[in-house]
Amino acid sequence: MGLLSRKATCNSHGQDSSYFLGWQEYEKNPYDEVKNHRGIIQMGLAENQLSFDLLESWLAKNPDAAGFKRDGQSIFKELALFQDYHGLPAFKKALVDFMAEIRGNKVTFDPNRIVLTAGATSANETLMFCLAEQGDAFLLPTPYYPGFDRDLKWRTGVEIVPIECSSSNRFQITASALEEAYEQAQRKNLRVKGVLVTNPSNPLGTTMTRDELDLLVNFITDKEIHLISDEIYSGTVFSSPAYVSIVEVLKDRNLENTQVWERVHIVYSLSKDLGLPGFRVGAIYSNDPIVVAAATKMSSFGLVSSQTQYLLSAMLSDKKFTKEYIAKNQKRLRKRQSKLVAGLEKAGIGCLESNAGLFCWVDMRHLLSSDTFEAEMELWKRIVYDVKLNISPGSSCHCSEPGWFRVCFANMSEDTLTLAMQRLKSFVGSIASNDRSHQEMKNSRRKLRSKWVFRLSFQSFHDREQDER
Repeated sequence: MGLLSRKATCNSHGQDSSYFLGWQEYEKNPYDEVKNHRGIIQMGLAENQLSFDLLESWLAKNPDAAGFKRDGQSIFKELALFQDYHGLPAFKKALVDFMAEIRGNKVTFDPNRIVLTAGATSANETLMFCLAEQGDAFLLPTPYYPGFDRDLKWRTGVEIVPIECSSSNRFQITASALEEAYEQAQRKNLRVKGVLVTNPSNPLGTTMTRDELDLLVNFITDKEIHLISDEIYSGTVFSSPAYVSIVEVLKDRNLENTQVWERVHIVYSLSKDLGLPGFRVGAIYSNDPIVVAAATKMSSFGLVSSQTQYLLSAMLSDKKFTKEYIAKNQKRLRKRQSKLVAGLEKAGIGCLESNAGLFCWVDMRHLLSSDTFEAEMELWKRIVYDVKLNISPGSSCHCSEPGWFRVCFANMSEDTLTLAMQRLKSFVGSIASNDRSHQEMKNSRRKLRSKWVFRLSFQSFHDREQDER
C-alpha cells in the first residue's frame, strides 16, 4: 500500500453510499421484460429515455451529421485532427442558443463565456478547483445529489457543509438555514467559498422559487462568496411554476457587470434534457474571465470529442427540431410523472409535489418501524431485496428526515413502471396485513388476559365466600 498515493487508497469517493450500492445490486440481477421478469427494476437512475424516437428521427433525416459529412463531403479528417480545447465555435453557439431557448429566451448567453467539459461531473469538479482551495467549504441545501460527495470533494479536498432544509416548508431554503450552515462552517474553522444549488432540484424534482433565488443572491452578496447554479435539469420542467434561472434574477435586479455577476456560475449538460449521458457533454458558464480561462485550460483533462460536437451542433442548430423536441419531451415527462404519482397513491404512498426532473421525492415515513435512519435502511433493503426495486434512500441524499426516497420514472418503459407500482402496492399491502394480524393478536391476547383475570377474581371471591361460610 505504501507504493500508492493516499488518493488511490482513501475511502472518500462515496462508492460505499447506499445510492451506489443499490446500483450494484441491480447489476447483479437486472430486470428484463423478456429474459428476467423477476429481476430488480432500476428506479435509482435519473436517465431520460422517453424521447429517443425524436432524436433517432432527426438522425434519419440528417445522415450527413452522423456520417461526418458537410454538404455531402466527408470531413472525417478535419474532425479527427481537431483538438482545440476551446471547442468547435459552431457547437458552442448552438449550445448557448439551446440554453436560452429552454429558458424561454428571457436570457442570452455569450459563447465566449462557456467552457466545454466531459459532463456535469467534470464541470462541477473543475469549478471547485477554480474557486476553492483544499479544506475550503461550499454550502449545499439538503437533500442533495449523492454524487456531489464524489464530484466536489474526492479529488479537490473541498468540504461540503449542509444547509438543513425540512419538509415543513417543502425543503425550501430559508435565511436562518443559510446562516446556520455558514456559522457551522466557521465553528469548524472552514472558509466558506460559496453555495451550490441544483435548480431544478435533484432529488426533489422542484424548481426554486424567485424568493429563494433572491435570498441566495443577497446571501452571497453579503458574504462576498460564489454561487454555483447546477441547471442540468432546466429543460425538464413540465408544469408550473415556470422555470427561473439565476441569470434571469441577476438581470432583473440590474446586477450585470458587478462583482456579484462575476461570482455566479452555471453548470449545464445535455445528459438530462436530451437524454445523452453517454455523450459526456457538459459546460461551465461564467462571467468571470479568469474562471473561464482557468477552466478552459483544465478542460484538457476531459474534452468533448470533436465528432460529438459536430453532430450536436447540427442537431441543436435546427430550431424547428429543438422547439418540437422541448415541447414533446416536457409533455411526455409530465404524463410519465403523473403515472408514477397515481401508482404511488394506489399503494397509499404520497410524494412531494413536483414540476421538473426525472424523479419524485417519495414519502414513506409511515412505513418505517421507527423514526430513525436505521429503520429507513431496513425498509430500503426490503424494497431492494424483496420487492426488487432499486430506489435511493433519503439518507444517501443527506436528508435530515428519515423516510424519504428518490424514485426515478423516465428510464424505463411504461409497462415496467406499471409492474414496479404493482410490486410496491403488494408490498405495502403485506405490511398493512401484517400490522393488522399483529394488532389482532395483541387484542386477542388482551381479551384472554382479561377473561383470565376475571376468572381468577371470580374464583378468589368464591373461595373467600366459602371460607366465610
